[in-house]
Parts: sequence; C-alpha cells; structure tokens
Amino acid sequence: MEFTAKLNYVRVSPQKARLVLDLIKGCRVEEALDTLRYTKKGIAPAIYKLLRSAVENANYVSAEKSLDVDLDRLYVKYAIANDGPRMKRIRPAPMGRAYRYQRRISHLNIVLAEKAGDESKATAQVVTGEKAAATKKAAKKAAKKAPRKTAAAKKTAKKK
Repeated sequence: MEFTAKLNYVRVSPQKARLVLDLIKGCRVEEALDTLRYTKKGIAPAIYKLLRSAVENANYVSAEKSLDVDLDRLYVKYAIANDGPRMKRIRPAPMGRAYRYQRRISHLNIVLAEKAGDESKATAQVVTGEKAAATKKAAKKAAKKAPRKTAAAKKTAKKK
C-alpha cells in the first residue's frame, strides 16, 4: 500500500528542491525526518511538513480502512519535484532597457510505502531462482536452434 502527499506551487526552483529530496529517497521515515530537521536548505522545513503529512495520511488510511499498517516500517518510496508555472518578471537594466527573468515554482510529491517482511523476501528469492533456471533452459534451447538456422542459410547461399 502506498501513501502520498502533495505540495503544489512552492516558490522554490525544482532543482533546489531535488537536492533535499534526494537526501531522503529510500530512507526510513524516521531517518528522513531527522535528516530534514538538520538540513540547512531553505526548502527543508516545507519538505519536513510534507513528509509528516504523508505519515499522517498513512495513519488516517490505516484507521479508516482498518488496515494493519506499521508506521515504523514506512519508507520514502520516491520523492519528486516537478516544474510548476513560471512567473515572468522584469528587472531594470542600463540605458532604459529591461531584462526579463523567471521565478520558478515547484510541485512536490512524496510517496511512502511499507517495507515487506522477511517472509516475502524468502519467497521472492525462490521465485527468482526458478525464473533463473527457466531462462537458462530457454537460452540453451535457443543456442541449439541457432546453428541449424545458420547452416540452412549457408546452404541456400551456396546454391545461388
């Protein structure tokens, strides 16, 4: 189950927001909150509030739908900063001219997910082992068939 929180129209460039979001991607929620609390970027408090909102969304959904969500096992699945609309501004320039510049705006999106238990890892390893064996068999069959096709192609080339 995934839990999201969005923050639109933030007055920071997406590039600056991505610097902070990259710090918390893949981290446990508790670790990410600590990281954001001590990060010295201007956008860090806004992302901190957004992450707390995502945790509260997870808590709310688990209570409403009576799901068993362990908040201690939540991690940041992905965190994205997308471009928003740009505000066009004008700055006075020498000799009566004007320079145009743009104020960038971001849309932030954080998705939390619950880490799977040890049981799912064990079954995943068994499944991947079976898939690996199946792909090896398929590769051997393809290798055996390949020379026959090339030999047939050589024979037709000799006839011409």
